[in-house]
Amino acid sequence: MRASDTISFSELDALERLLERRPEGVRVHTAGHVEDPKRSWPLYAIELGDFSAGKPAMGFFGGVHGIERIGTQVLLAFLHTLFERLRWDDWLHRELEDVGVVAMPLINPSGMYRSTRSNHRNVDLMRNAPVDGEGHIPWPLGGQRLSPRLPWYRGSRSDPMETEAATVCQVVRSRLLDRPFSLSLDCHSGFGMDDRVWFPYAGHKRPMEHIAQAYALRNLFRETYPHHVQYLIEPQSRAYRAHGDLWDYLYREAVTARGGVFLPLTLEMGSWRWVRKNPTQIFKRLGLFNPMLPHREHRILRQHLTLLEFLLRATGGHRNWLPPESREEALRSEAVSYWFRDR
Repeated sequence: MRASDTISFSELDALERLLERRPEGVRVHTAGHVEDPKRSWPLYAIELGDFSAGKPAMGFFGGVHGIERIGTQVLLAFLHTLFERLRWDDWLHRELEDVGVVAMPLINPSGMYRSTRSNHRNVDLMRNAPVDGEGHIPWPLGGQRLSPRLPWYRGSRSDPMETEAATVCQVVRSRLLDRPFSLSLDCHSGFGMDDRVWFPYAGHKRPMEHIAQAYALRNLFRETYPHHVQYLIEPQSRAYRAHGDLWDYLYREAVTARGGVFLPLTLEMGSWRWVRKNPTQIFKRLGLFNPMLPHREHRILRQHLTLLEFLLRATGGHRNWLPPESREEALRSEAVSYWFRDR
């Protein structure tokens, strides 16, 4: 498995060590390669469970922005727990008979190697999809095509999608979009004091087509874990709008295909809180996006395991909480009132 013996960093090393000792039943393949000058980075996709036709699936993604290392670390901690449970937990084996799981914990290895948000071509992968936002899009935060020397560069309009973004799309299409129900979670950090869970749309302020289902999932989490630190669950457009959002692009594709329900979620860990508690880390390159103190990092790795485990179980048990057709319109009205009442 050691595809990167001579080009490594701590997160890639940890991922490859984890894969080397994976339990039976875990499948790993290299979904793509990023050809950096003088280097070739593997894009690993990890699968477990059953992807038979008609069964739901869950996708976990991280490391889209190379400087946000904590997202990859959260997924590695979750995968470690899953792998260890697979060695002894019969209940988990039974659960995985009814759901497929795919994970890509490290989508932007060249950016993480350089500790940059963008990849080695200076393209922001979350601004790279061929969709444009509507209305007032903050410049350059919402994505710009002026220059790769400026942050949030989308790439040239005439270029194809970056390899990393295209590989994510390939995995999502083959493993999530052909399901009766699927969820995805993309782990990020760096916005505000609160931990947020975002869903489409990022490019405009209209409700997503499956907002009733998103509202039902939000209620389910709050009812199931009333004492857990609560996430601010909302459409991303309530925080800011952007061009080229990868999950907007894939969600629109799923809606156009009129298949099952696909709910792409983004975990945005509120890193400003870490800076407030440890102001000196603002002077470190990674300090705005990652907890710098070991005890805080360990707490973050523990804290979000509850959410990831919940989403996996919610995927397997989706028939028990998705609103029936008779209830869907009323729930949609509640969701629109809750999230868009000031629009």
